[in-house]
Amino acid sequence: MKDKSFAVIGLGQFGTSLAVALAEANCDVLVVDDKEDNIQDIAEKVTYAVKADVREPGVLKSLGVQNVDVAIIAVSENIEASITATMQAKDLGVPYVMAKATNGLHGRILGKIGADQVIYPEQSMGLRVAKNLMSSGFVDIFELSSEFSMAEFHIPEEWVGKNLAELRIRERYHINIIGMKKGDEVDVNLKPDECLPAGCTLIAIGKNKDLNKASEE
Repeated sequence: MKDKSFAVIGLGQFGTSLAVALAEANCDVLVVDDKEDNIQDIAEKVTYAVKADVREPGVLKSLGVQNVDVAIIAVSENIEASITATMQAKDLGVPYVMAKATNGLHGRILGKIGADQVIYPEQSMGLRVAKNLMSSGFVDIFELSSEFSMAEFHIPEEWVGKNLAELRIRERYHINIIGMKKGDEVDVNLKPDECLPAGCTLIAIGKNKDLNKASEE
């Protein structure tokens, strides 16, 4: 199974956390930001980190954004940069472009210029909580695209006492386990031979249908 590749444009709190989560799931992640400090902070955590001003014509093409599967335009405070980056990504033929908006007008503009999904992270928190309550298999879930999510679910009984190498979760379910939570402790450096304890929750990333299959074990 080919892992998806992502470009994250803009390294605010949302863009940074999203880029790191994708990279920890072994996805190829290109990040672009116009602040050197942001690039230095994340450079060792992702595949590529580049300082660039996305308002410059052709800059995303020069960085190879046309080769990714999903582009997330996480810059929203600078509306010019947000619109320009979204247009460039769509013009380059990126299959799925998700763009962050600050308000309804901004969102409508992004939709009209071709964004496949417009998100309002702050507004979506309430909807996310409601969805969590209705999704009995998940403790928490965060949609990355229309078909791709990061989710937390209780460890299936059949997995207790076994390790990741033994369970072959990636091969069987096509998802990546990126962390384990036990009480208030979160471990994002799971070893393949580490036995999974009872009562923990697992943090995974993958296609929604594959996550559902794993959580219903």
